[in-house]
Amino acid sequence: MSRPPRLEFPGAHYHILNRGNYRSHVFATTGARTAFLATLAEAAPKLGWRVHAWALMANHFHIALETPHPNLVEGMQWLQGTFAARFNRFRGAHGHLFQGRYKSLLVEHGQAFGALCHYIHLNPVRARLCRVEALGQWPWTSLNWMLHPSQRPAWYDANTALAHPGAWADTPAGWQGYITYLNWMQETEPARKIARFDRMSKGWVIGSQQFKANLAAECHELAKRSTESARELGTAHAERLLMELLAQFGRTTDDLRRDPKSAPWKIALAAALKQRTHATNRWLGERLHAGSLHQVSRKVTAWQRASKSCPLAEQNPTTTNDKA
Repeated sequence: MSRPPRLEFPGAHYHILNRGNYRSHVFATTGARTAFLATLAEAAPKLGWRVHAWALMANHFHIALETPHPNLVEGMQWLQGTFAARFNRFRGAHGHLFQGRYKSLLVEHGQAFGALCHYIHLNPVRARLCRVEALGQWPWTSLNWMLHPSQRPAWYDANTALAHPGAWADTPAGWQGYITYLNWMQETEPARKIARFDRMSKGWVIGSQQFKANLAAECHELAKRSTESARELGTAHAERLLMELLAQFGRTTDDLRRDPKSAPWKIALAAALKQRTHATNRWLGERLHAGSLHQVSRKVTAWQRASKSCPLAEQNPTTTNDKA
């Protein structure tokens, strides 16, 4: 049986989910769940992703994801690969962390995507881990972020979940209305059937028949051009940011060619680009004249460990000793 297609296009909406290998409890500990969210927090800004809902269960995760740029495959490879490498390094383990290919169901924007957010938020209730009225205190879904705005990162959007059932405002009154709605959804089987909860993790598309027909018609062309487009957009974004940072700190492309490969300002620049884009070590090495991809990886990692955070956004790297 052939695999469902990976379709990528600007503004696509997805239900992303995956399980631990052999259904192992990858997220059984607070540390593992926190580490996964931290990795997602690195991926989302550099890829431009918008997360509308998420849930971490003991052996799997759910994400309601919007991709303004067609970069799902590239981003998921980085997200899962990076988290798996960190997890295995911490545990001293080897091998595959996830069961294999993540599922990515394309979701029609609007009612279907709103219903997906409710489905994801109710995961702990369906698993009998907590009751609906206690769901706001459950720390491992985005509902907790909705109810505590100070915890929200810039790449999370609570409005999709609030807008679908009752057009509630992002206020305490609106949040309470949403909790009441989730309680009604959980207790009312016909409502869940209308929302098609039973299909939220099956197949490859969620939405109206017309939406599915349109996707089927475009499937071949989208699949053919999506990977190439994502690569070109990612490179263009990295190049644009590189020019902005060079101008900001009084550097030029001539400086990139002239200064040593290990110049501290170059390594700081590479770290900033890795933090804020999906640029590869190979591209950074070639574009910054900073050596091979392995040299870039080693130097940036050492620089990040020494500084503990990338200071390029906060201070001028020309203040470092770039004559070394």
